[in-house]
Amino acid sequence: MENKQVTVIARVRAKQGMEETVKNALLSLIEPSRADEGCINYDLHQDPGNPALFMFHENWTSEEALNNHLATPHLKAFIEKADKLLADPLDVSLWKVISN
Repeated sequence: MENKQVTVIARVRAKQGMEETVKNALLSLIEPSRADEGCINYDLHQDPGNPALFMFHENWTSEEALNNHLATPHLKAFIEKADKLLADPLDVSLWKVISN
């Protein structure tokens, strides 16, 4: 049986002076996202050498579960204000596990 799990790497760079605001906004996504159906993990990381850089490492049971997550109010609300907070557009890539 094919593994339908999807891994997401999402990179975020805060505008200068907005690092704490972005950090708090990203942290507020964790609890509701982890509660979304199909979420395996939803972990936020921050670059220790550059506090403006953040990365989500996420795993979802399927692309359908990920798409449902992307349509949630909590994620849509963040995306709506992203232009004001972020120096660059969201950098999101999808990955499939090929080893066990």
